[in-house]
Amino acid sequence: MSRSARFVLATILLCSCAIYARGQATPSPELQPTIEQLDRVVSAELAKDNLGSVTIGLVSGANLVWAKSYGFADIEKKTPATKDSVYRIGSITKQFTALMLLQLIQDGKVHFSDPVEKYFPEVNKVQGRFPGAPPITLIQLATHTAGLDREPDDLPTYLKGAVSEWEKVLISALPHTKYAYEPGTRYSYSNIGYAILGAALSRAAGQPYVEYVQQRIFKPLGMDNTAFEPNDRIKPRISRGYVSEKGKVDNETPEREHQGRGYKVPNGAIYTTVEDLARFVAFEMGEGPAPVLKKESLDDNFKRVITTNAGLVSGYGVGFEVIRHGDVIAYGHSGAVAGYQAAAYFNRSAHTGVIILRNVTGGPFNGSKLLIEALGNASAKAKPVMPEQAVIKVDPRVYDDYVGEYEVAMLGVITITREGDRLFGQPTGESKEELIPKSGGQFSVPSIGAEAVFVRDEKGKVTHMIIRHGGQEMQGKKIK
Repeated sequence: MSRSARFVLATILLCSCAIYARGQATPSPELQPTIEQLDRVVSAELAKDNLGSVTIGLVSGANLVWAKSYGFADIEKKTPATKDSVYRIGSITKQFTALMLLQLIQDGKVHFSDPVEKYFPEVNKVQGRFPGAPPITLIQLATHTAGLDREPDDLPTYLKGAVSEWEKVLISALPHTKYAYEPGTRYSYSNIGYAILGAALSRAAGQPYVEYVQQRIFKPLGMDNTAFEPNDRIKPRISRGYVSEKGKVDNETPEREHQGRGYKVPNGAIYTTVEDLARFVAFEMGEGPAPVLKKESLDDNFKRVITTNAGLVSGYGVGFEVIRHGDVIAYGHSGAVAGYQAAAYFNRSAHTGVIILRNVTGGPFNGSKLLIEALGNASAKAKPVMPEQAVIKVDPRVYDDYVGEYEVAMLGVITITREGDRLFGQPTGESKEELIPKSGGQFSVPSIGAEAVFVRDEKGKVTHMIIRHGGQEMQGKKIK
């Protein structure tokens, strides 16, 4: 599991209140066991500590179908957390910056392969550029493959300053930022890289970054309780942040950061609520609205997994993490800043997402496993219904051409076997699934809402297969 997907969930159940949003859809009966499990598990885990709050949400299709808050948004005032409580979401902000990139590409203003220096020449102040290396590109920044250090040296110096001054602080930090790796050679998570991306996109758009995101993303999605800094609308409802470390609790650092975090705006400044973040998750699952980004552009982006870890169980695309847990492929992001942690992941094929917002960092429990397993259970209850296929008659002897082993990115080795007149596929360590013939080497896998395609070369020999699942396309070479 990726480093940024690890976050902490730990608090005692001091006050628990289930509150449905106005106009919020009612969860389907199939999701009720998942909701009960979430409530039970979160309550038990929170009882291990005595701090802060958690707000959790379950998204199905276009709707937040269930939300519940536990604990205190403000411990000192004993203010209960509710669905209207505002939390900081840290690096989930990167998804909005990546969406800005996709919009500008759709508008014809930039290209993935554009050099960053074309729009933001100040990037050349970064130290240690590899001799002969070409300029870094927008897509390298968006996928953490530009080779930049995670942060500049003397980081505290550049964590000060109002949101309105973030670009000036960024430029001052660049001479203190280094290349850690040759660009394009490996994944290396970089917060300052995403700040540079935001600055370059702002120049290309001809509009300040914050203003652009508010007008082109927050407003059309109806995210009225979302902002880059406290304002009159959200300030009274901001959960107070707490840092727990070695038995001590610090709320001064989170309070100070409300005054600004220097250059950390396009990479981690957003404040939001569970309802507003649910609107963004629904959009990512393909529920619109189209004016934000065309559906085909969004679908293409979730096929664009650029890097994976060695175990092929996690990876990163343009502004999103992807995690494979059993049969579930989850997309999304997590984030953490002083006193706040958040995560929002979704399964696109099942149109189901889970959100967790937290106003404490530190503590005994890592909630990433909870969230991914909850999403897996919810997705299983909401498996997509495949359209009925006409019965295709295929000579079973043709299946012999497909039999073998295929090494598929993100899935590992898939073994294809024939049993009489039926064809099956089985990823290593997973259950066997039947492949139902459609036409010309194409098969549906109704049990998981996927499609498999076998590809032949010019001599008619099967050379590889393609798996399409959850808006993602994965290819695998036949190795045996």
